[in-house]
Amino acid sequence: MKNKLTLLGGLTVDEFLRDYWQKKPLLIRQAVPGFKGLLNPQQLIELSCLEDAQARLVKNTKEKWTLAHGPFESSEMAKLRGKWAVLVQGVNHVLPEATELLKQFSFIPHARLDDLMVSYAPKGGGVGPHFDPYDVFLLQGLGHRRWQISTQADRSLIPGAPLRILQKFNVEQEWVLEAGDMLYLPPQCGHNGIAEDDCMTYSIGFRTPAYQELAEQFLVYLQDRIIVEGIYADPNLQTQQHPSEISASMLQRVTKAIRTVKWDEEDVANFLGSYLSEPKSHIYFEAKQKPLALAKFLLALQSRGLTLHLKTQMLCYDKTVFVNGDSYQVGKKSYAILRELADSRILLPTVKLTSEAEQLLYEFYLDGYLDLALSRRR
Repeated sequence: MKNKLTLLGGLTVDEFLRDYWQKKPLLIRQAVPGFKGLLNPQQLIELSCLEDAQARLVKNTKEKWTLAHGPFESSEMAKLRGKWAVLVQGVNHVLPEATELLKQFSFIPHARLDDLMVSYAPKGGGVGPHFDPYDVFLLQGLGHRRWQISTQADRSLIPGAPLRILQKFNVEQEWVLEAGDMLYLPPQCGHNGIAEDDCMTYSIGFRTPAYQELAEQFLVYLQDRIIVEGIYADPNLQTQQHPSEISASMLQRVTKAIRTVKWDEEDVANFLGSYLSEPKSHIYFEAKQKPLALAKFLLALQSRGLTLHLKTQMLCYDKTVFVNGDSYQVGKKSYAILRELADSRILLPTVKLTSEAEQLLYEFYLDGYLDLALSRRR
């Protein structure tokens, strides 16, 4: 990608990926010119009180840190004083404008995207100096936040603290960000954000799953897909001096059987598609209560187009589409259509559909995975 982007401070995507991504921080003044935020503090606090909110409340009283998890009571939030911060994950799952904001970061593959977290803190509030194991873009909305960063190797944490707060933090650089400014931080870069006034920050996070986690989940994925023929047999069984010992012959037979379990790159790709598109445990979908019949759905699609539900995750690989943890193998033409939907999260009414794609989109519609667009084609 050769175009220079304001979002990346005048760098091209290739330059950013080569010189900064997972390598070193980058401060970008006015990355999103005119950006004032998508929410005000009260709206964010209201989100933190919703039943399925993934929200946290961090308080710092006389250098003692406390952490509480949402959902919260609005009456209690109104009483907060001093240094505190509220953080709400997955704002893109409830706010269309947040999904649109994330589209500006589509130069990073969707398989790496986690979510948009929004935080609010009054003057002095923050979550303390810490480091994260993932990539993050910190976009400033309301107010001003002072960011301090450190590439220190010492990651010792305050003992007994409810948060992973660094015991020692050696500030190497610091900046005050205002609305529209953005700071990119690679994994393991120590940072500390302190509100200079009423302050809201929009954190675009990219997941970096541990290989241990992936390996464990891949084995879970495999257990429903492997077939090992036969049962254990030992027609030439010999007596043993010690009957409690597992014999060498038994070990060899079982080892031989287990070694028949094989997997290849396609198995790993299908696992990744299913695993990375699987919704988080608190996310659920509601089937349409009064759905349109197929014929009326297709007529509406041709006049209005459709959009993925804000909570839907959709990935693609080699004529297989993965939607919210399930996989669907499709033909070449259908795959191109569905990949377009996965790329942009919208499907224009002008797109010519295959019958296979029509049936699959209707299934997604019934399951609540997508919605017909609100506006009609002029």
